[in-house]
Amino acid sequence: MTRDPADLAEAYLPRLRENLRETVIDFWYPRAVDTEHGGFLTSYDAEGEFAGDDRKMVVTQARMLWFSARLYRAGYGDELLDAAERGFDFLVSEMRDDDHGGYYWQVERDGELVEPNKHMYGQSFVLYGLAEYYRASDDEAAREAAVDLFERFEEHAYDAEHGGYVEYFEPDWTPVTDGGTYLDNIEPDWSPKEDVDAELDPTTKLMNTHLHLMEAFTTFYEATGHDLAGKRLSELLTINTNTVVRKKLGACTDKYAPDWQPLLDDENYRIVSYGHDVENVWLTMDAAAALDHPLGYYRDLYETLWDYSLEYGYDDDDGGLYFYGPFEEPATSRIKAWWVQAEALTSALRMYELTGDDRYAEVFAETYDFVDEYHVDREVGEWHSGVTEDLEPVGRKGAMYKGAYHNGRALIECIEALERLQS
Repeated sequence: MTRDPADLAEAYLPRLRENLRETVIDFWYPRAVDTEHGGFLTSYDAEGEFAGDDRKMVVTQARMLWFSARLYRAGYGDELLDAAERGFDFLVSEMRDDDHGGYYWQVERDGELVEPNKHMYGQSFVLYGLAEYYRASDDEAAREAAVDLFERFEEHAYDAEHGGYVEYFEPDWTPVTDGGTYLDNIEPDWSPKEDVDAELDPTTKLMNTHLHLMEAFTTFYEATGHDLAGKRLSELLTINTNTVVRKKLGACTDKYAPDWQPLLDDENYRIVSYGHDVENVWLTMDAAAALDHPLGYYRDLYETLWDYSLEYGYDDDDGGLYFYGPFEEPATSRIKAWWVQAEALTSALRMYELTGDDRYAEVFAETYDFVDEYHVDREVGEWHSGVTEDLEPVGRKGAMYKGAYHNGRALIECIEALERLQS
């Protein structure tokens, strides 16, 4: 079947716009905006009721800042810029470490400090949010905060010997070299996956962290033109298109020694996260575009990563990507996570734009049809966190790592991609 780009756009643009406005925006705003203390409240059960955890963790606070600012830039209303301003003010007044720079991991609703250490996974999203807010608001305070944070990365976290970034620090930026990390509860509440990231050697380098550093540096570089940020972005692009790719496998792995030797002895490390691989495709496209690199440099890699995920992780019957699986075997975790479908949608459309190959249009259409039928909750709002093989929804609507970032961003990106295809 040959897909006409204009027909694809005509069929899916109205559905995507409705989903973004009525399912995502109307769920989170004004519900999540903390008008008393600032920032965002992100704990909601399956019925959309507040689930009791009013602590504010830096990743989700920064993601909601980013999303609010990005929505405003996409034309969804001045109230989104107001929400972004509240998020920005809370981050810099309550979560920033005024003594050492950088941002604390978690605070109480009113800003009282709970977890003071710094992980670059969290810091990356702060930079992402600050840079996007600057683009939306032209607020010089946001630009100054973003530049200051980038310079802290350079001073304290950049690994001049091996490249990339040291990841986990005490409040004064002393590297943590033993014990666990703050990356507990990173898995959805329904996930059978062992929460291994919380027990990692804290000197481990993660693809996941460096993927989101690249994402943040792309936006920061585009917003500020910071020369050194461009150089570091180029290095991160190399890491994410080469270093983390297991060439003989045709997929990425997540965990590395400080010198970037892959850690593969533990069976928990010998898995492929299909969502991260296809997310890596389109985020490296954005990084390459920011650096004026032709996407043709990377096309073979992109097709290879997609080939692997489609062979081992894709549901040929109903559409959508499963969660993860062992090397060169079918997926073993077969719940479909909201964020994996979101990244698949964006990545598939971007691949269709790049290659013109109809299979990516089909993956987009099949995956969106699945999302629309089984993830989208039209009664309560938002997307269900997961959908089982029995097509039953599981999980909460909002949690420590579940805000509006993945699915809201995917809807914006897909709308804009289809508008380009339409024209």
